[in-house]
Formats: sequence, C-alpha cells, structure tokens
Amino acid sequence: MSNLTSRGILPSYHFYILRCSDNSLYCGMTSNLNKRLEEHNSKGSKGAKYLRAKKPVKVVYTEKHPDIKSAMNRELQIKKWTKAKKEALVSSDLKLPKKL
Repeated sequence: MSNLTSRGILPSYHFYILRCSDNSLYCGMTSNLNKRLEEHNSKGSKGAKYLRAKKPVKVVYTEKHPDIKSAMNRELQIKKWTKAKKEALVSSDLKLPKKL
C-alpha cells in the first residue's frame, strides 16, 4: 500500500504547540494544521476537550514530519517536558537550561 494521496503527493504531518488564552501550552499533531486550528477554535466538538475553556488558541511552534509515526513520537516526547523547556523551544532558545 502506498503512502501517496490521490493527487500523487506524499502527505506531511505537523507537530504543533498552541498557546491558550490562559497562557498554557498544548501539544498536538495533525496532517492539516490550518483545519486543526479552526477545529480547536470553533464551538464544535472536534477540538480537544482541554481547549474548550481556553479559547482562542494560536499556533506558536510547528515542526514538519515526513510521517505520522515521527510526528506522534515528537508529540509524546515534548508532552513530557516541563513548561519551561517547552517555552524555550517556542522561543527557539537553543541554549536550554540543563535543569529542565
């Protein structure tokens, strides 16, 4: 089975971090970042339950991944980080403190 879409394009996946209205951070992954952001900010039930009372949300960090497995692995990795370490990633501070 091929990973190509009907248009012959390899799909890409995005790991993303959102900043919520209460300044918390939310990690996720998707194959369509714009659509997912719309879902998170909509009043419908397709957005994450965690975000329902924290709208609006905005994308503050993204990474493109070639397949769903690598995007999921990155999400799982970063979800375990402290907020300070996530904030350093968001601000692209490559000199992360050693005690995060």
